Amino acid sequence: MRNRRTTSQWGLTLVELLVAISVLGFVAVLGWRGLDSIVRARIALTSDLEQTRGMQLAFAQLQSDCAHLASASVLPDRIPLTLGQGQLTLVRTVYGDNQPSRLQVISYRVNNGLLTRRESPATRDLRKLDFYWQNAVNDTFTSQPVVLQSDVADMTMRLWINGSWRTKADAVITIGASTAIPSIPTGLEVTLQLRGRDGGMLKIFLLGAV
Repeated sequence: MRNRRTTSQWGLTLVELLVAISVLGFVAVLGWRGLDSIVRARIALTSDLEQTRGMQLAFAQLQSDCAHLASASVLPDRIPLTLGQGQLTLVRTVYGDNQPSRLQVISYRVNNGLLTRRESPATRDLRKLDFYWQNAVNDTFTSQPVVLQSDVADMTMRLWINGSWRTKADAVITIGASTAIPSIPTGLEVTLQLRGRDGGMLKIFLLGAV
């Protein structure tokens, strides 16, 4: 009589296979969602860092311009700084190696979400300086603007004059029958409001510190 050898076969049933596939799919979905949230957070953080870095560079440039604000002694019957709607115009002193100091008109403007800076040629001729000043105030500069910051919703400014903050400095004050240039501001407060952010970044600069 021949002995029959019984062979045991092991395997997965269809139900077990479906359960395993479902578990793997669930784990894959969880992993994808976690990875997606990490990528989104990294993108948002990178964007915030770039915006912060851009604002720091813009403030550093503005601080340099404010520190070299032209003094009243070199600008007879003129003011070195004026504020407008989203616009700042100032005259700075330019120093060169083995060269006499010169004057330069600088214009900051917010337009279409971009904070830009323009500068005129440096000159010692006050008539040319007046021409450059009018171009800056009327936004008819021929020089190419340098973009300092994007996604800017608004730029608000105040000047520290005679112990108080003012939102605007008048170019000329009439006193009786004569006119007089107002007191030169000694401080500038600038607040940049970025799009999509609740609060703005505020910084105060000393004028003519150098």
